[in-house]
Amino acid sequence: MGLRLSAPFILASASPRRIELLKLLGLDFIVMPSGADESFQQGETPQAHVLRLSADKAALAAAAHPGNWVLGADTIVVIDGEVLGKPADPDEARQMLKKLSARAHTVFTGFTIARQEPRLLISEAVASTVLFRAISEDELAWYVRSREPYDKAGAYAVQGQGAFFIRGIRGSYTNVMGLPLCEVVDVLKKIGAVAFTAGEKGQKDNVDP
Repeated sequence: MGLRLSAPFILASASPRRIELLKLLGLDFIVMPSGADESFQQGETPQAHVLRLSADKAALAAAAHPGNWVLGADTIVVIDGEVLGKPADPDEARQMLKKLSARAHTVFTGFTIARQEPRLLISEAVASTVLFRAISEDELAWYVRSREPYDKAGAYAVQGQGAFFIRGIRGSYTNVMGLPLCEVVDVLKKIGAVAFTAGEKGQKDNVDP
């Protein structure tokens, strides 16, 4: 079984987690980070923020490659209305994890599928609730000395060593990783970007010039 693309596919993100998830599908794609400005706008809600950023990322790549399908995405962690980004150092990682310890938080991912010709842009936001167990001081000290927290929103990796902090997830697991695969595939099928085939996997398409 394979996936047949109706046009070349671009992931407008360098996230290793998103790359890993798309590869799990057997999807052929090119990675092209957009370089979009990821700062918050005044009064912007978390959901509006991830939707806007995912659309900005996808639109930038789609404008440069009008015949390609483009996927843009953005993920944030929110607790008590505070957005937790990627920690800059062990102290910041420790403070983030202390806030999450023994509590529930929300992970928002916005994703956008875009194409310039014919013009199309579809955006969705998905939220998952993650419940942490209490994290002890020795566990905190051990984890912040690892490399794992420092390119992750909220300072943890659900698919890595940080998985043992997680008592439960309500909603999409892959959303917590950075891309809600169920919803993304539903949209890709609906717009005719991909089709599941019973034959051999197709040859890799080239990105248009």
